[in-house]
Amino acid sequence: MPTMDTVLEQVGEFGCFQKQTFLTLCLLSVALAPIYVGIVFLAFTPDHRCLSPGVAELSRRCGWSLAEELNFTVPGPGPAGEAFPRQCRSYEVDWNQSALGCADPLAGLAANRSHLPLGPCRHGWVYDTPGSSIVTEFNLVCEDSWKADFFQSCVNLGFFLGSLGVGYIADRFGRKVCLLATTLISAISGVLMAVAPDYPSLLFFRLLQGLVSKGSWTAGYTLITEFVGLGYRRTVAILYQMAFTVGLVLLCGVAYAVPHWRRLQMAASVPTFLFVLYYWCVPESPRWLLSQKRNTQAIKIMDHIAQKNGKLPPADLKMLSLEEDVTEKLSPSFADLFRTPHLRKHTFILMYLWFTSSVLYQGLIMHMGATGRNLYLDFLYSALVEFPAAFVILITIDRVGRLYPLAVSNLVAGVACFAMIFISHDLHWLSTVVACVGRMAITIVFQMVCLVNAELYPTFVRNLGVMVCSSLCDLGGIITPFLVFRLMEVWQGLPLILFAALSLVAGGMTLLLPETKGVALPETIEDAENFRGKAKPKEKKIYLPIQTSELQALERDASLGTEGH
Repeated sequence: MPTMDTVLEQVGEFGCFQKQTFLTLCLLSVALAPIYVGIVFLAFTPDHRCLSPGVAELSRRCGWSLAEELNFTVPGPGPAGEAFPRQCRSYEVDWNQSALGCADPLAGLAANRSHLPLGPCRHGWVYDTPGSSIVTEFNLVCEDSWKADFFQSCVNLGFFLGSLGVGYIADRFGRKVCLLATTLISAISGVLMAVAPDYPSLLFFRLLQGLVSKGSWTAGYTLITEFVGLGYRRTVAILYQMAFTVGLVLLCGVAYAVPHWRRLQMAASVPTFLFVLYYWCVPESPRWLLSQKRNTQAIKIMDHIAQKNGKLPPADLKMLSLEEDVTEKLSPSFADLFRTPHLRKHTFILMYLWFTSSVLYQGLIMHMGATGRNLYLDFLYSALVEFPAAFVILITIDRVGRLYPLAVSNLVAGVACFAMIFISHDLHWLSTVVACVGRMAITIVFQMVCLVNAELYPTFVRNLGVMVCSSLCDLGGIITPFLVFRLMEVWQGLPLILFAALSLVAGGMTLLLPETKGVALPETIEDAENFRGKAKPKEKKIYLPIQTSELQALERDASLGTEGH
């Protein structure tokens, strides 16, 4: 009785059909980029100062330049520890009074400007930018600056909450239904966010987009990995994630051309309505159809794949079935992740690695955006280094293994963050280079920890293990904006110290994990406890770095492969 993998070997593991489907679904990964890190352009905070009625008229009457206007009317640096006083405080002066002169308008009011009373910005702010962001439109500065952080936290909160529900939909109603539903809701919420009239409605649509957007990315990931043969799954998975980097580069270009946040949000959202065409372009996963006992539809799709690949379907295709691993009949529980010493240690370490990789990845992007001289170029440079990161993974993962590249990448990211603290502001190019090195290293960590996570757990609890550990990634994303921007108010280098400490500790903790290269996937808790002792068969079956529902199908295939030997 043929199985999916044996049929794929005959009709083509990565033929014309798979290549076409792969390129089509990669657009989902591209579209996730503006949702995940779009805050850099949607919520940038330009230089600003209090709007003081009468200053503009006085400046025009006196013929001041902008530098002179700022020198005469804007407070200088305040007491140590006071965050951005010139941006959040203004002189309590009536600038419309005729007694004010042009040479030094405040000289007649006080011998020393520091003795003049300061007050909050009662009339709003003036922003030094030709474009706009949610910060400039809703005045999310000074006492309300935390609201910009919360804007980004909402999308990560949506990722966290949505991963559970979307995974159930993909398993219950199918990968294709899940894909179409989530992409449509994401597109609609993205457009509604672009026309949101106020901050609360903006947050609601941002949260809604987070609830479904990661689910659509995961559904696409599931589909393509279930269409290809075992030998291509890991490569396809890494390239699918590389498409996200393509999205980062495109986002930078679009943001440069469209510096107004509402237009930028609309430009990133409207094209995603084209994903509804997947209804006609992408079939349902035959693996899922077989798991639902819908064999006739699965056989029809496999016959279509054979025709597209120019292959003849096997004679026994009508007997296609999805064999079940007996270990899947075990009921996994949360307690299984902590039941034995080694599994408990692995779980805590992996949770920390997920958390750290999320904090550093998003944190470095936000820190560069807040401190860089050219927002667009700095973002572009740091995005481009993700391409060599993917190639490093492809080259080292089977030659060197998982453990040492993962540990070294964590250490490199930590050292890079620590080095940035001591680089002078005058050497901006050097700071950018070091930041890009750290960004490349943490990208390697992010992708590598996905694979290691799936390989360390026994089959029946693998899906739960990945879901629980990777949830720390979303929790890290929720707090990262507050860590970056609130700590920067104290000192710009403070977030980097935190990043360095987190990453260096992660590098050391990684060495406490067992190497998974050349070791068979554990089937039981006993296998996981004695992980180093079981060699992988020559024809290895590979688990991919995926979350939630798709693991259930993939782990079934891998476990069947190990049983066959």
